[in-house]
Amino acid sequence: MSSFKRKTLSGRATLPQGTRLSPFSTSTVITSTGIPSLDDILGGGLPLSCSLAVLAPDHHSAYGELVQKYFVAQGLASGQKVCIIHDEPLRFAREGIWMAGSTLSTPAQASTAEDVDDEKASQHDDKIKIAWRYEQMKKFQTTVSSNSLNDDFCIAFDLTCRIPTAALDAARQSAQLIPIDVDISEDGTAVIEQIEELLSNDTNAHAVRVCIPALGSPHWGDMQPPTVLTLLHSLRRLLHRYPNACASLSLAPHMCTDTWGGPGWVQKVGWLTDAAISMSAFGADPSLSSLFPSHHGIVQILTLPAPHTILPASDKYSTLRGLSSAAGTMGGSGENNLAFKCMRKRLIFETLHLDLEGGVTERRTTPASSAMALDAGMAHETIPATILATEGRKGSLATVEVEFEHSKDVGSDGPTRAMADITADDSLVPAKPKKPKKKVAFRSERPDLYDF
Repeated sequence: MSSFKRKTLSGRATLPQGTRLSPFSTSTVITSTGIPSLDDILGGGLPLSCSLAVLAPDHHSAYGELVQKYFVAQGLASGQKVCIIHDEPLRFAREGIWMAGSTLSTPAQASTAEDVDDEKASQHDDKIKIAWRYEQMKKFQTTVSSNSLNDDFCIAFDLTCRIPTAALDAARQSAQLIPIDVDISEDGTAVIEQIEELLSNDTNAHAVRVCIPALGSPHWGDMQPPTVLTLLHSLRRLLHRYPNACASLSLAPHMCTDTWGGPGWVQKVGWLTDAAISMSAFGADPSLSSLFPSHHGIVQILTLPAPHTILPASDKYSTLRGLSSAAGTMGGSGENNLAFKCMRKRLIFETLHLDLEGGVTERRTTPASSAMALDAGMAHETIPATILATEGRKGSLATVEVEFEHSKDVGSDGPTRAMADITADDSLVPAKPKKPKKKVAFRSERPDLYDF
């Protein structure tokens, strides 16, 4: 009997709640950001022990904080510990979003009926008959669909629903929600120490989410670029020591451009975080808003997470980026341009594309002004051929009445020539006498006269 035995996995350690193994590497555990399309860009989700930075340079919007609200809501709904670092963390938590089908949320009941109507409308659209040669073609999609609504990994949230007060109170009592206030007199070192104390005292196998909604806001004091870079580097080093923790942060709008931190500032932020994206809204440029009316901004990828690997998992498993073999058949071999839009109930990331010519919401009930002018011009009398012959002359054309003049050619019975319509310029020029037709005569051996 052989002494060799097949190596099998007798027992696998249970994964923390709300997490799963990465499809790219079995040694990497990922969790959801709460936005399915953002998870697709990151390669399936945000890996544990990694940090995500969201840059939103628009001062008139709060898309960066909206991504953080998704991050917090996903952690509370999946049973993970959530640490909010803010000047008013409880107020930020109360303004968070929640699930649409929750019985504790009052606005969700009204939205549920609307969702049912939307599903019926979509089913009716699917029954529309099209040509048989197009039935096997895939539908045109600009984003990924959330097909795991009943899964704890990524829960569908509704922007019209707020997190119930009872859920917040229960999370506070069970130490699932941990608020940390920001003191203006302290620097980033004190915040890192509080996070380290929190992670070191956590003996459970739960995943811990650290959320910083507005890093560098006035409540943080007068922060300088070296201070921010030091804080980002310390946070990244701290997360690598604790494999069950992850962090998501958003910089203040004035800190999201190179104007504040100097040349290469945005790239430095990407180097000191495991993942970083920039959400540049169209609100500051009206021309872009009119050019892309279906989108609210451009998404730029600065850094992608790649723990335990050389290449990021997003290069192979991201459908929106278009670099994978499955997505290459639809969008080609190049990387797609990405954009985002905030709808009434959700925030999605999708591929950037031009709308239909004339717009999908534009409907003309009257002919265009150019078409009306063209029809009015065609309604006038047709210009005679004699006037068209003088089209090269400059000036306006006028139709005048003249008497018919009959004349015969000298020595010939040619046809009479009459002109009914002449231009005003021709009426001023006197008519020149027409020269008689030339006649050539010669004699040959035969006494015949030939006229030419």
